[in-house]
Amino acid sequence: IKLLIFLMGIIFFHCAVNAHVEQPKDLSNIGIDEKLGQLIPLDLTFHDENGNPVILKQLIQTPTILAPVYYHCPNVCSFLLSNLAGVINKLPSEPGKEYKVVAFSFDETEKPDLALEKKRMYLKMIEKPFPEDAWRFLTGDKENIHKLTDAIGFHFKKQGEDFLHPVTVIILSPDGKITRYMYGTDFLPFDLKMALLEASEGRVGPTLSKVLRFCFSYDPKGRKYVFNTLKITGIVTLLFALSLILFLVFKGKRQPIQEE
Repeated sequence: IKLLIFLMGIIFFHCAVNAHVEQPKDLSNIGIDEKLGQLIPLDLTFHDENGNPVILKQLIQTPTILAPVYYHCPNVCSFLLSNLAGVINKLPSEPGKEYKVVAFSFDETEKPDLALEKKRMYLKMIEKPFPEDAWRFLTGDKENIHKLTDAIGFHFKKQGEDFLHPVTVIILSPDGKITRYMYGTDFLPFDLKMALLEASEGRVGPTLSKVLRFCFSYDPKGRKYVFNTLKITGIVTLLFALSLILFLVFKGKRQPIQEE
């Protein structure tokens, strides 16, 4: 028994070391802190792709897909927006009436001219009729950007000319309530349709984020979620050790006392 307890101590130490390796201190503040059911501040002011000041309340009046990106992102933000355009092609819902899309840059140095360039590029990818006002591309100042990213629990960090950041879209109800987070760059039309339907009714959708945060870690360098093999292996090993201890304890209690 003492040997098994000693081994358990080693396992705990091993898991702690692995957890530290998987999430260094300088990256621990990058990721998503879900705010499901909370309202975003709709009084924030941004600039649209034409340079006009807009208040979020003017844009978010139907179920809305909110995409935090930065427009000069060399990879995942581009994949996110292009894949979103591809899903919109297959989405039966009517854009502008049943849903809207709002992309906003969390880089305060980006200006409306770049937002307009990106808007034209992604709207060209949508083959079916799509009103321009149904997908807005916003830029803003540092204060309003951080108020919005804090409200949605989106944590990022600037690194050189680029950013380390999570990859997600947030589904909002018409009154600005966060009803669902959808992670990664690929979405199924059915999943997006159901998320928008839930948002139209103000219902907070189910999320696997807690499981994902435990089983997966966000890799800022690769800008993707990776499976925590060491963490899961450590937990499985720990459960096995506990089961073995319980087995030996109960087996020892059941052994009959031998008569001399």
